Amino acid sequence: MIDVIVAGGGPVGMMLAAELRLHGVDVVVLEKALEPTKIVRSLGLHARSIEVMDQRGLLDRFLTLGTKYPVGGFAGIYKPAPERLDTAHGYLLGIPQAITDRLLAERAAELGADIRLGSELVGLNQDDDGVTVELADGTQLRSRYLVGCDGGRSTVRKLLGVGFPGEPSRVDTLLGEVEVTAPPETVTAVGTEVRKSQLRFGAMHVGGTVFRFVVPGAPVVSEDRAEAPTLEEFKQQLRLTAGSDFGAHSPNWLSRFGDGTRLAESYRSGRALLAGDAAHVHPPIGGQGLNMGVQDAFNLGWKLAAEINGWAPEGLLDSYQAERHPVAADVLVNTRAQMELLSTEPGPQALRRLLGELMDFEDVNRYLIEKNTAIAIRYDFGEGHELLGRRLRDVELKRGRLYELMHEGRGLLLDQTGRLSVAGWADRVDHVVDVSEELDVPAALLRPDGHVAWVGEAQEDLQRHLPRWFGAAAD
Repeated sequence: MIDVIVAGGGPVGMMLAAELRLHGVDVVVLEKALEPTKIVRSLGLHARSIEVMDQRGLLDRFLTLGTKYPVGGFAGIYKPAPERLDTAHGYLLGIPQAITDRLLAERAAELGADIRLGSELVGLNQDDDGVTVELADGTQLRSRYLVGCDGGRSTVRKLLGVGFPGEPSRVDTLLGEVEVTAPPETVTAVGTEVRKSQLRFGAMHVGGTVFRFVVPGAPVVSEDRAEAPTLEEFKQQLRLTAGSDFGAHSPNWLSRFGDGTRLAESYRSGRALLAGDAAHVHPPIGGQGLNMGVQDAFNLGWKLAAEINGWAPEGLLDSYQAERHPVAADVLVNTRAQMELLSTEPGPQALRRLLGELMDFEDVNRYLIEKNTAIAIRYDFGEGHELLGRRLRDVELKRGRLYELMHEGRGLLLDQTGRLSVAGWADRVDHVVDVSEELDVPAALLRPDGHVAWVGEAQEDLQRHLPRWFGAAAD
């Protein structure tokens, strides 16, 4: 029996597979495609996702292939970021999704995940002991758990019968990477001018004669968003929006997306769970989709591994939904709001001007940036210190950096007193005696995902909190 089957080999599935393998969990990733997609839906990583990569020792791989940009803006209203954001990574890392996908797939493979391309899940049946899945070729596989990371049209979610309520799409947006005959400087100049009045348009020079365009679709929303637009449809919308199709030809790929918002009623059904777009879909404005999915996997991985390895306390696996479902609900609200602010109608434009004025106040600007970048998330761990439930940013220690100590995905007690102990939990929690001028607490207990589970200095109090997240003490 396989420990976990992950359906979907995109960034969410690969991130989850890597997290599970860190803890020795047997993982099979099923991906129906035979080769990686060329379509570029995500263009960057926000601060929290950058932190996630840093916590696992992956950041250098991403920095080598990405470009740092200033963080800031909401619904295309750009304001300089306020000083002292609560992160050591106060930038946006521009990196096409194809590269992110490849780097995470390489990571999962390095750690020993069994990745099976051309394997499409078409059926499932679960009982008290596990899940049996059926593939398109008739093969059956058996696992203790199944996680659907198979996108907004998730087969796993549909087979489980999990409701996916929300709002349908009202507008189509087309994406495409095409060659043009117009001079690149002309395309760029026209694109800049068009964006002054049409914020849903974009023209990015990829190199040579190739541009990546984002262009509003036809007024009639496509019934099948999985069906790519034709080149002629794409050119027609370019002409309507920009006054020219720039001689577009020879597309590398064409795609479309809508502005629908949907949230799964449950992230878990027995031994099957959902993550990423399988659990939530929303407009891509603000670039939060891939980032939120990767963070879902980061939250779920260690909890599911604890369950399989036999030390999870009661309710740990269910805390995945309790923590991540509200995060997705908030993202659905803010992306829908941002889409409204992109409208060319007078009402939304008036609101846009007002919001632009409000963003000149540092507190408003900070609030919106922290929302988009996910660094303000605080899980509900109950009453306590202001750090409780928040992830702790990377802090400098006397002997290095905090995130350098988290590469193995274990819990961590950062003890500035030198008087505490994790005896009984040392197989799950690292005890680090060090000090940081940036951390004004005696000691902090961090979960494997970096969120603060306890703050204090009393051993007796610490021992009351360790079992909540790390199970019973070992004999």
